Amino acid sequence: MKSFFLASVLAVVASAIPMPAPAPPGIPSKANAQTQLNALTVKANYDNGGYNRDLFPHWNTVSGACNTRETVLKRDGTNVVTDSACASTSGRWYSPFDGATWTAASDVDIDHMVPLKNAWISGAYQWTAAKRTQFANDLNTPQLWAVTDNVNQAKSDKSPDAWKPPLTSFYCTYAKSWVAVKYSYGLSITSAEKSALTSMINTC
Repeated sequence: MKSFFLASVLAVVASAIPMPAPAPPGIPSKANAQTQLNALTVKANYDNGGYNRDLFPHWNTVSGACNTRETVLKRDGTNVVTDSACASTSGRWYSPFDGATWTAASDVDIDHMVPLKNAWISGAYQWTAAKRTQFANDLNTPQLWAVTDNVNQAKSDKSPDAWKPPLTSFYCTYAKSWVAVKYSYGLSITSAEKSALTSMINTC
C-alpha cells in the first residue's frame, strides 16, 4: 500500500515538472561558443539599402506537403497533429524566448535567430541566391525557433545589443545560438554586438 502511495505521489510530481523544450541542433557549449565568438570578424555593418526579404526565399518544401515552417512546428511542438496539407491543426508549443505556452499554431512564429536583414548587412549581401535560401530554411543549425508571434515581431531584425529575449534565463542559449549561426555562415559582428553576446554567454 505504501509503495502504491509513493508511486502515485511520484507520478504527480513528475507530471508537474516541465519537460525540456525541444531545441534546434547545433547549439555549442559555452566554451565552444566563446571560441567561435572570438573567431568572428568585428566590423561595422554594411547597409547598402538593397535588402529585401524576397532575396531570402523561405518556407521551402522540406518533405511531401511540409514546408520549413511546418517542419519546425512539428519538431518543436508536443503532440502536434497535421492535416493532409501538413498544416498543424493541434498541438502544444513552448516559446523559450518568453516562457509562454500556446495551443494554436497561429500564435507561433518561426524566428530566424539571426534575422534575414541582419545577415544581409553582415555579409549575406555577397551571397548567391542559393546560399540565402539555405540560410532562410536552415534546419541544421540553431537558426530556426518556434516562438510567441508578438515576441518575434518585437525582435524584428535587431541584434542582441538592441534586443534580448524576455526570459533572462534564456540569454545563455540565445547568445550561443546566435554565435553558432554567425560562425557557421562566416557573418561579421559589430563591437556592440560582441559586447552584448559576451555578457550573455557569461550568464551560462
